[in-house]
Amino acid sequence: MTSAPHDAPLWQPGPDRIEAAAVTRFQNWAAARYGAPAEGGYAALHRWSVEELDTFWQAVADWFDIRFSTPYERVLGNRAMPGATWFPGAFLNYAEHALRTAQDPGRADAPALLYVDETHTQAAVSWAELRRQVGALAAELRALGVTPGDRVSGYLPNIPQAVIAFLATAAVGGVWTSCAPDFGARSVLDRFQQIEPVVLFTVDGYRYGGKEHDRTDTVAELRRELPTLRAVVHIPLLGTDAPEGALAWAALTSADTEPVFEQVPFEHPLWVLYSSGTTGLPKAIVQSQGGILLEHFKQIGLHCDLGPEDRFFWYTSTGWMMWNFLVSGLLTGATVVLYDGSPGHPDVSAQWRVAEQTGATLFGTSAAYVMACRKAGVHPGHDFDLSRVQCVATTGSPLPPDGFRWLHDEVAEDLWIASVSGGTDVCSCFAGAVPTLPVHIGELQAPSLGTDLQSWDPAGEPLVGAVGELVVTNPLPSMPLRFWNDPDGSRYHDSYFDVYPGVWRHGDWITLTERGSVVIHGRSDSTLNRQGVRMGSADIYEAVERLPEIRESLVIGLEEPDGGYWMPLFVHLAEGAALDDDLRAAIKRTIRENLSPRHVPDEVIEVPGIPHTLTGKRIEVPIKRLLQGTELAKAVNPGSVDDVDLLHFYAELARTRR
Repeated sequence: MTSAPHDAPLWQPGPDRIEAAAVTRFQNWAAARYGAPAEGGYAALHRWSVEELDTFWQAVADWFDIRFSTPYERVLGNRAMPGATWFPGAFLNYAEHALRTAQDPGRADAPALLYVDETHTQAAVSWAELRRQVGALAAELRALGVTPGDRVSGYLPNIPQAVIAFLATAAVGGVWTSCAPDFGARSVLDRFQQIEPVVLFTVDGYRYGGKEHDRTDTVAELRRELPTLRAVVHIPLLGTDAPEGALAWAALTSADTEPVFEQVPFEHPLWVLYSSGTTGLPKAIVQSQGGILLEHFKQIGLHCDLGPEDRFFWYTSTGWMMWNFLVSGLLTGATVVLYDGSPGHPDVSAQWRVAEQTGATLFGTSAAYVMACRKAGVHPGHDFDLSRVQCVATTGSPLPPDGFRWLHDEVAEDLWIASVSGGTDVCSCFAGAVPTLPVHIGELQAPSLGTDLQSWDPAGEPLVGAVGELVVTNPLPSMPLRFWNDPDGSRYHDSYFDVYPGVWRHGDWITLTERGSVVIHGRSDSTLNRQGVRMGSADIYEAVERLPEIRESLVIGLEEPDGGYWMPLFVHLAEGAALDDDLRAAIKRTIRENLSPRHVPDEVIEVPGIPHTLTGKRIEVPIKRLLQGTELAKAVNPGSVDDVDLLHFYAELARTRR
């Protein structure tokens, strides 16, 4: 099978697909009612969406039939960033919209949730049953004294009970927050203690990698260390009885109670998400009921093109923003697929097996998983029936060009590949999936609607075709309301608005191409800057990890006290590989040929592993701090790292270099 020429699209939607896409129908409808451009395709629609921001978001609310129980006075009360206010005067409820499909007589018995665990047994929760359980649990939360604004927390895996607990919390106007049960007690407390929850939903343990992991002691510690808890709800995933003083899940969800949806202001908090917190306490990011509702309707309904006939599967845990995004698939009437287990159990094909078994139409995963499948030599299109998969979407890190080619060759030639990029900070995508545009290798298709995404140089001048800072120059509804415990807003301001006043700077290097697509180069806060030229670490990883001997890599750039610059490349080798002179030469040759001589590291160092955040991202800045001589306790928050022991290797290396 031959790859496409470099400038030719890897994939192009056919005329029927373009005509049927929701974004096409939305454009035609908005042209008739709101003055959107009828011609010019997505590029014209996007330009209108950022130039006529108020009108665009009004059209989104209208198109998706947002139920405002009290009308809004205007779309944008204040455009300033930070501090934009959306739909002042409006009241609504997120959960009411998420459960709307349950009231369609033709869909009530259809699956709202499909749950799969590592045994690959499948359980369905119908729309009617989901609504009933949410109604029952919401009534019990009210009976426990939970009122609008109270925080409700979940220490839960990706199971139906997590979705039900979240929706019941939203229904009463509570503020949801969750962590995955593979987080240790310290990591959970770093998050939950900040927001002081009144209810905690927990499991007794979880299954991962073919093993059962008991969490009884961790839950007991959480109960001791969270003095604001009024109730703990026990979900017996491993079959144990509720501990003393805890409430049983079954007892709280057995009633046949019609849900009551608390009508809250548009900007009422919906949930708290957390930054990775590698260099301090995680930032507790507050997003609004209305802002998430509109942003996710737009992103899932228009960009992901999902509707009632679709099955939406994204491999995630409850500790990552993609879980929140996945649950919002319910807004569009899609069936949401929940998989609880290891991505590689019993083998690396596990996620493809889930996609086949559940009939997923959109399969979301990480770029790292795609590259792991490529390295393992699996053939998902041959080994599994993936005929229903219309789109494979990836996030977590940029999908390398070889990942695009592999998906095209090994899954299906007529496959929409959507590499997307956004952040926990907005719980959405700045750029990525557009069902009506071609896919070019190594590129995100386009900026998202309503998102004035630009690439800026240090002076704040826009760039095209050159690497710059990812900035967003207009507000988005899902931008944080605030950070928790940040009364004067200074931490929020310093996180995004300290470089370009009034403009969101995200911390990524990007290129906006002449054709309007986007290339992500990695984090700008861990910039490689040699001889005044800025380089993205993601470009180096993509080149190095093509080599079968390299399992994973990490590159750091260090300014030396004498004015020099040291750029080591750390490599975690595949089983059986050895870092000899031949492999060192191959690594440097690969980087030189694929990138430039400037990208070649000063030293290649074998390491026992690459440390990650709890959501799987390589941690570059803390390692840089360690190598600069910062003490381990000050360089990194150990509770935010997947393998703390690995950090000692880098700390010891720093000591030997001094």
